[in-house]
Amino acid sequence: MYKQIYLKRGKEDSLKRFHPWVFSGAIHHADDGIEEGDTVRVITASGDFIAVGHYQIGSIAVRVLSFRDVTVDSSFWESRIRSALRLRVAMGIADNSTNNTYRLVHGEGDNLPGLVVDVYGKTAVMQAHSVGMHICRMDVAQAIVKVSDGRIENIYYKSETTLPFKADLGQENGFIYGSSDDNTAMENGLRFHVDWLKGQKTGFFVDQRENRSLLERYSYGRKVLNMFCYTGGFSFYAMRGGASLVHSVDSSAKAIELTRRNVELNFPGDTRHEAFCEDAFKYLDEAGSHYDIVILDPPAFAKHRGAIRNALKGYCRLNAKAFEKIKSGGILFTFSCSQVITKDNFRNAVFTAAAMSGRKVRILHQLHQPADHPINIYHPEGEYLKGLVLYVE
Repeated sequence: MYKQIYLKRGKEDSLKRFHPWVFSGAIHHADDGIEEGDTVRVITASGDFIAVGHYQIGSIAVRVLSFRDVTVDSSFWESRIRSALRLRVAMGIADNSTNNTYRLVHGEGDNLPGLVVDVYGKTAVMQAHSVGMHICRMDVAQAIVKVSDGRIENIYYKSETTLPFKADLGQENGFIYGSSDDNTAMENGLRFHVDWLKGQKTGFFVDQRENRSLLERYSYGRKVLNMFCYTGGFSFYAMRGGASLVHSVDSSAKAIELTRRNVELNFPGDTRHEAFCEDAFKYLDEAGSHYDIVILDPPAFAKHRGAIRNALKGYCRLNAKAFEKIKSGGILFTFSCSQVITKDNFRNAVFTAAAMSGRKVRILHQLHQPADHPINIYHPEGEYLKGLVLYVE
């Protein structure tokens, strides 16, 4: 029997609406001996069971795994992973001959809060964002391999930077199932190297797949600037789309090297591409006004609510630079991946930048995360990626 956490009166309302978080302020008391990462039962002030989940020290005290009184065992993990895989197969992302890269598990969106799993060919990269998921990592890994039925042969665990710092788990990244030296994956027929060892996130930004495809359709004959290029995803899509020139910019020398390798993998010897290791604002300050398409896909400017104001100033300043430099008739792809920045916040920052530039600007597309990053309808916080495609005169 799991130990129990008891709620204050009236604090079960959000759980009755199936929101998967219990905040620390909602807790009246708890059984003795509960440790961080334990699976616990959540009990209302009336003494009724309402949820089972992982306990964690912090603002979000329980991440709900189920609103049914279940045992979190191997069959539980297999059922949840099977459901996630079935969705990816149904949407045509898994088992696709031109695409072996996708997100298999997207936290709350797949009713597995605290867990992210991205697939690159035969290797899955798993990240735990909670101590509970870290403790269960081997059970989860075994469920992934079993349910995948040969699709996944290796699992790389990459949670060194995603687990709570204060938990002091001493976690190191590494393979926890199988092993592979082949870090080449394919997305929509384009190949790329994935740095799951030292790269950001799981090694590649899987969530921009559909937005990269959209860029490809706009790129023919155009000069393209890919800011914050990371490993060059937008760049090699633009090249396949027929761009006349593609410049990739990132402040990380390692990212620039991987961008060059990825472009060479798809377009060996192609002189249309150049990569620059440079600060984004400095590059835009010194750039000419000859780009037809500019992509702004910066890292999260705000990781918590206290940083929202400064983040919005940053988005405004960055987009203002792009409006200043882009050619008349140009197209701006601009994004925010900060979860705490709302769509309205982001749009207002971009609108302010447009107004400052004095240019005519029209919205062509409003972009978001793809279907393999599903949003739990009871957890709107899961919507994090915002994007606009703008026509600038």
